[in-house]
Amino acid sequence: MSRLPVMSFKRVLTSNTSENGQDFEPSQKKMRMKVEPVKPQAAATVIGGKRPPVAATRAPLSKSVKGAGAATVAAGPSRGTVTCIVFSSITLLYNIDITLSGAGARRNPWDLRGKVSDMEDKIQNYQVKFKSVNQENEVLKGSMALSQTRAAEMERELETQRSQISEYQKELQALLGVREKLEKVSSEFSSLESKYKAMEALRETQELELQTLKITVSAQESTVNRLQANLRVKEEEVTALQATVSQQRDELHAGEMERRRLHNAIQELKGNIRVFCRVRPLVAGGLSHHIQLSGSDDKSITLAKTEESHTGKTTDTQKNYNFSFDRVFGPQASQQEVFEEISLLVQSALDGYNVCCFAYGQTGSGKTYTMEGDEFDETRGVIPRAVQQIFKAADKLAAQGWEFTFTASFVEIYNETLRDLLHTGKSVKKPDLDIRKTTNNEVTITNLTYKKVSTEDQVLGLIALANQNRSTAQTAQNDRSSRSHSVFQLDIEGVNVGRDVKCKSTLCLVDLAGSERMVKSQSQGERFKEMTAINGSLSNLGIVITALANKESYIPYRNSKLTYLLQGCLGGNSKTLMFVNIAPEPDSFAESLNSLRFASKVNDCVIGTASANRK
Repeated sequence: MSRLPVMSFKRVLTSNTSENGQDFEPSQKKMRMKVEPVKPQAAATVIGGKRPPVAATRAPLSKSVKGAGAATVAAGPSRGTVTCIVFSSITLLYNIDITLSGAGARRNPWDLRGKVSDMEDKIQNYQVKFKSVNQENEVLKGSMALSQTRAAEMERELETQRSQISEYQKELQALLGVREKLEKVSSEFSSLESKYKAMEALRETQELELQTLKITVSAQESTVNRLQANLRVKEEEVTALQATVSQQRDELHAGEMERRRLHNAIQELKGNIRVFCRVRPLVAGGLSHHIQLSGSDDKSITLAKTEESHTGKTTDTQKNYNFSFDRVFGPQASQQEVFEEISLLVQSALDGYNVCCFAYGQTGSGKTYTMEGDEFDETRGVIPRAVQQIFKAADKLAAQGWEFTFTASFVEIYNETLRDLLHTGKSVKKPDLDIRKTTNNEVTITNLTYKKVSTEDQVLGLIALANQNRSTAQTAQNDRSSRSHSVFQLDIEGVNVGRDVKCKSTLCLVDLAGSERMVKSQSQGERFKEMTAINGSLSNLGIVITALANKESYIPYRNSKLTYLLQGCLGGNSKTLMFVNIAPEPDSFAESLNSLRFASKVNDCVIGTASANRK
């Protein structure tokens, strides 16, 4: 009788196993080994829920036990954890049954009612214990549900771990080693928690930095607002200043135009052809006695000549030849002092007026030194100084909107033949040059080399090249005598886009060959031919000047290449300056007198008013 509850529990376990679809065969084998002596009839009586007639009054209790056991096993989860919980409950009930069976064995064999009573007590105790086990099972189910809920939350939070967790869930259904895998997941979760804490700390740090940045941005925004307000004020000031600048530019342009008008009016009052006289110092220094310069007047010069008396008197008579020019420079005058007098005339070239400057005098009187000078700054001549002034003035006028382009050329007239001094090819292949007049009545030279220049150094380089190509020779009067007339020409074109004003002019700087006498120069052969051509061209220049002074209807410009080339400078639409250079030696008295007479004739010449080439 004591084995009846055990068989009843065995049948219940078998039934629950089939309901839940779980395979508990290892547990069943273990139970069978312990309860093998139990009879099937007693088990059938318990499983069916029916009792013998003697114990019929206690049938409801037996049904209650069956129902509870079935519900407990059927409601349990199918996972390995629930299987372990059920197996533990079965083991507990089995131990209780063994204990109760041992207690009932003390009754006498004939005391069936007592045994039944004991059995009922056992059953009641069994039901109480079973209820407590069911309650414990329910608690475990609740804990399992919470664990599943937590796992679901972990799945939502840890998206990257879903694949592993899914694999763990599948393995939980097939493997019994759930605890190890749960511990592994737990350790991973701990690492993720530590990472999460680290990320949380990082987030807090970043939030602090963000707050700091917000404060900084707020301060910067206030600074920007203040700067924008200042900017608006400055923009208004700039607008006002721009209006002022525009007005001042208009005034400056008007002032520049007025300056040009007054400047050129002054130059016209001084005469369109101006004559400067320069006396070369003696080689030994000082001044010759036959040349007299006034200390208070820088515009007069006197040549004094002592002649023998024709009346029989013992004293000789002195004859003076007085001349007056626009300016007379003595032997002590520097190159800078000479150029300052003509700098205003050079400025007129940028104002749109044609300007011509040439040096006249006998050979060895210092014409080339006056026009070209030496390489040193203090001794540079008119040509390099004029070029320097032109480019400096152009840079200043650029601030007023003027843009200038410059074109340079250098030609010499040798034996009434034109030569290109800037030609760099072979001399045998030099093209023939010829003077032509355009439809605008401008004088040009065909096949001449014209170089675009933009700096002073470029022009000086061209001048050095021209000096190398120029014809010079040694004579009795000059170790390096120029045997040709050289003409440097700088074409200037200016445009002011903002004012829609254009101007065009030419700066012509001429170094004439020196007049000479055969007796003094002792020229022979080729030198004699050169002397004849030089004196002829200078004579034709004098004839043209005389015709202009007498206002004749016909001016013989075509008599020589020199006068034909300088037609634009001598014909009226140009501001012209002539240097007459005087040699101080007593044996040059006659040549000096002729030069001063020629210069005086030029100074008295009126060729009309020059006009600016502006559009």
